[in-house]
Amino acid sequence: MTLTTEELRPTATVTPDVVPDGPGAPAESRRTTSALHARDVFALIGAGAAAVALTSVLFGRVLPFDAPLGFTVFAYLAFMALYAVLISLDENGATIRARLAQTIVHALAALLLAALLFIVGYALWRGREALPHLNFFTEDMSGTGPLQPITDGGMLHAIVGTLQQIGISLLITVPLGLACSVFLNEVPGRYATFVRTIVEAMTALPSIVAGLFVYATAILALGLDKSGFAAALALSVMMLPIIIRAADVVIRLVPGSLKEASYALGAGQWRTVWTVTLPTARSGLTTAVILGTARGIGETSPVLLTSGAATGLNLNPFEGPQTSLPLATFTLVASPEKNMIARGFGCAALLMALVLLLFLVARVIGGRGPGQLSRRQQRRRTAASLRDLERMGGRTGPSAAVPGPRSPEGPEPETPGAPPAIG
Repeated sequence: MTLTTEELRPTATVTPDVVPDGPGAPAESRRTTSALHARDVFALIGAGAAAVALTSVLFGRVLPFDAPLGFTVFAYLAFMALYAVLISLDENGATIRARLAQTIVHALAALLLAALLFIVGYALWRGREALPHLNFFTEDMSGTGPLQPITDGGMLHAIVGTLQQIGISLLITVPLGLACSVFLNEVPGRYATFVRTIVEAMTALPSIVAGLFVYATAILALGLDKSGFAAALALSVMMLPIIIRAADVVIRLVPGSLKEASYALGAGQWRTVWTVTLPTARSGLTTAVILGTARGIGETSPVLLTSGAATGLNLNPFEGPQTSLPLATFTLVASPEKNMIARGFGCAALLMALVLLLFLVARVIGGRGPGQLSRRQQRRRTAASLRDLERMGGRTGPSAAVPGPRSPEGPEPETPGAPPAIG
């Protein structure tokens, strides 16, 4: 059996997946890379609406329940069940579990955010009567009684007391905390392990124990009066383990290759710590200081035991009682008078604003990344480079010979008495 030439010629096959190009070719459909699709949005909305409707029917017509918390919990559980049923129509088991876990995580984040907003909003709402008045920020309570109107008296003494006490505490804890964290990482051994264990145990120290410790040692044993300095010592006991623990974790995260490169260039251990380790971990160390400040600035019981209570302004933290914002809040809210309670919630709002201000200042100071220079540092670095360039140009001198291109015929003739040319 012989095959003809036409039968031996290969036939052209057209692949169905290949779309011919040209002006008449159909346009390709745009593909989306987003993880959220329209059917997911419809499933969330449908499950939420069905859960609310089902819970309303059960709580209003079937079950004898009317508690808002129970309604919310039952509605959320019904929403999760209905959402799992809806997405099971299009997805497999692994995708269903992933979507449910994602929904739970988002719900917890929304719950925490709602709690934070509720706390801030409640303090601002209850203190709305005191905050708009200027005297609340510029006067103290030395001549104001509990029955006087809100337009008399203020919290200047508590604001000054808080700033002085937390400032003294930071002056004590920041150098000690950073030095201790550097020691724990640079000088390993049994003693470092012992210190780390003590620090971890002190992070759970009750605040009243710190206040009693300072009261027994500084006030009773050493004879120190109740003052803002004694309160700052008690706050330092609370803040120090937090700063050490957080800074220790941050310094551990510094890459070892950076330290090895510094050692290879001839730098010593402490020079490497000062120029490599601490600048690299600057942002994390700032966060450690913020955590310690947030722990100490809101404490009441140590201040109550060590600073006393005062209604007047005391600018000397080393002598006489001194009130802070947490202590003033605790005292004023316990009063049965409406105006005093409003002043107490105003103190709470001021305390939150002060924490936010300290957070912003710390972020401005230590928020730059490793090796990132500020504008002032960049100008100083540029000026130093220009000075080095001028100094190097002055060493050359005006009569220095500048080598020019060589002649293609050969080397130039040497001048009698001149040193032989090299190269």
